[in-house]
Amino acid sequence: MPNYSELVQKLSSQLEIYDRQEATSLVNWLLEHHLGLRRVDMMHFLEEKDLPKKLWDDFDRLKKGEPIQYILGKAPFYGHEFLVNSFTLIPRNETEELVHLILKENKSPGLKVLDIGTGTGCIPISLALEMNQAEVYGLDISEEALEVARKNAKLLHAEVTFLKCNILEELPPIEDLDVLVSNPPYIPEKGKAEMHQNVLDFEPGLALFVPDHDPLLFYRVIAEKGKKLLKPGGRLYFEIHEEFGAGVLSLLEEKGFTELRLLKDLNGKDRMVVGKWEAGS
Repeated sequence: MPNYSELVQKLSSQLEIYDRQEATSLVNWLLEHHLGLRRVDMMHFLEEKDLPKKLWDDFDRLKKGEPIQYILGKAPFYGHEFLVNSFTLIPRNETEELVHLILKENKSPGLKVLDIGTGTGCIPISLALEMNQAEVYGLDISEEALEVARKNAKLLHAEVTFLKCNILEELPPIEDLDVLVSNPPYIPEKGKAEMHQNVLDFEPGLALFVPDHDPLLFYRVIAEKGKKLLKPGGRLYFEIHEEFGAGVLSLLEEKGFTELRLLKDLNGKDRMVVGKWEAGS
């Protein structure tokens, strides 16, 4: 009878599309989810013949490259679990850093906050839970994504208003914002060739890709509309493609934003741009 570590090794060796460390992490995650046991408990109680059929079904999906977050229907983000499905991007660590930055820099009570392209709602919900009496909004073009976001807000007891809006064509009906944040689509279509197949096959392209000829499309539109949405002294926060830092900074400068900053994530990649709006700029 294999012990727990031997079982993990056996299963992870079958996840050939992942490196060994990630494969081991995914197998551990799957086992913990299905067995309701902590890893330390499973060291003593696990026999392969006792594993439920649903676990094996999910393992087959994992072998085909489907992200484990979609298989389990949830993903961790900023200390909470969020529902996810194929209409939403999987929340990522870099976006947690963006949320942390906003919280660190905006401590006043009663701030008005808008997230554009909200997906699961992980950004506005996390901000609503952590900020002091903030008035928080989230927008998305996808009704299916908004349905997930509203469920997440309800499950996590967060006060967030979600609205359907095509930011490329509409001006959101929200004014005098203190904080405008967006993690918009920013991967050029040509970038598909370099991406992991499990992202291309399973995550929503609507939330990922922009035309090759206009990769800053969403930043330009959101910055322009941000001038109408933000109150004087309001801040704009963007998550960006690591190759577009200089371009986004230049764009915001042209639009009249001040106190511009380009910030790196924990992996040392250019990941966040911050600007301040002053009326009459």
